[in-house]
Amino acid sequence: MPDKPLATVRPVEEATASPRVAAIFADIRATKKLDFVPNFWRVLATDPDHLELIWTRLKAIMHPEASGRPSRLDPLTREIIALAVSSTNGCPYCVHSHTAAVRKLGLDVQGLGEVMAVVGLFNATNAIAHGYQIEPDVFPPQD
Repeated sequence: MPDKPLATVRPVEEATASPRVAAIFADIRATKKLDFVPNFWRVLATDPDHLELIWTRLKAIMHPEASGRPSRLDPLTREIIALAVSSTNGCPYCVHSHTAAVRKLGLDVQGLGEVMAVVGLFNATNAIAHGYQIEPDVFPPQD
């Protein structure tokens, strides 16, 4: 039986990437401080326009410091949000990737447990509120 494929398309190998894709790959490695290009980006590289679009957007939002832009959220908070959304959306690839990121940024196993507890709690309470179609009565200030 053949090995299970990495994706529904053949990921672009770093060694055979076009100059445009190779430049984006280099930026991904440098920005994320990695010594390889993760499979997600290698799969997106099958469409260089899409790779560039997603990388540019992700870099701007998740790594604004790389472009010299300040952020009100620190890198760990941004990654915790990404992990929570990935968990809720049921994306195993993303859960592994963002768990690795939060651990790299210093979140320990107990902190990871707290994050997952909050995710589980709010998935449940959101479903309850949605199921009952409760009318909102608590609103944020409108600055």
